[in-house]
Amino acid sequence: MKAETLLPLGKLDPGLRAPDAAFDLAAVGPQAKVIDEMGYYSLLMEETKDDPFQVLALAAAATQRVRIGTSVAIAFARSPFVLAQSAWTAQKISQGRFELGIGSQVRGHIRRRFGMPWHPPGPWMRDYVGALKAIWHSWQHGTPLDYNSAHYQLNLNVPLFTPAPLQHPHIPVQVAAVNEYMAGVAAEVADGVRLHPVCSPQYIAQTLLPAIQRGLARREADTPFDICLKPLIATAADEQGLRKRIAITRQRLAFYCSTPAYVAAFAGAGLSDFCAEMAKLSKAGKWDTMATLVDDKLLHEYVVVATYDKLADTLQSRYGELVQRIEVSIPVETQADQLQLRRIVQELSDM
Repeated sequence: MKAETLLPLGKLDPGLRAPDAAFDLAAVGPQAKVIDEMGYYSLLMEETKDDPFQVLALAAAATQRVRIGTSVAIAFARSPFVLAQSAWTAQKISQGRFELGIGSQVRGHIRRRFGMPWHPPGPWMRDYVGALKAIWHSWQHGTPLDYNSAHYQLNLNVPLFTPAPLQHPHIPVQVAAVNEYMAGVAAEVADGVRLHPVCSPQYIAQTLLPAIQRGLARREADTPFDICLKPLIATAADEQGLRKRIAITRQRLAFYCSTPAYVAAFAGAGLSDFCAEMAKLSKAGKWDTMATLVDDKLLHEYVVVATYDKLADTLQSRYGELVQRIEVSIPVETQADQLQLRRIVQELSDM
């Protein structure tokens, strides 16, 4: 599954703004237009403090070429019908440029933040994507809805709640994954997988790619499948600025090491005990101590460290044999920053 080139992905949040700036909805249209003009393959919106579908509607209205998508919307916080409807409308608004990225989220958030029941996520996600596709097929072709699985029995679809067929009916679904089981599920039922920043090149090559190949062997149709990655990146215009970004990224990597849901991505590198210790420190609130324990060897294994002029080449050398799409952005505060980002995007697109 070698990538001939890394297709660059941009993001509205943080995307083209400084990392400490407030998210300005009035700026979505202008930001999206710049991303469109820069040559990004797709423009993503995460689900954190704002509803991604509404923000992407603003982005779609301001763009002509770039694809737009969620990265990621939380599937298990919504019924398949609700998410199918949101994606259907986004596809209409964008005139066929929408991609649905979905993730499971961890058990504590599903139960205690969303107030929803919890099931083992891998089998649940397989049924969830199947339900989405069954609903869309019913809407597009006017056929009865009849989807039965361990988690969903869907057979009610009345005219009042059935939208008209789409001009561009295929809505790509990409499933977020950290562990090999979910990566295999994504390859089996979805159009792509969105890998978490903790997925190092070694982990992708040795653990996730074999799981993806096994999942592809179970697919019912021989259709394209993309591996997408949002790597941890520490980058700046010069070495002085880079040192500041490295310090920030050490803190982020320390947090990921302390998160039980991500242990699988570190275990293969012999870091299980280290992650357990970091989890203890996080519960004690010792965040500064945690960052100091991320040494340079660990940092460079999981983080792309490069100045702006070397970023595209570094990304290509680390991931060009492993993924098809890569999310990349730099904080844009000046016109010079914007020109620099445009150059990076163009370099990635031309490789």
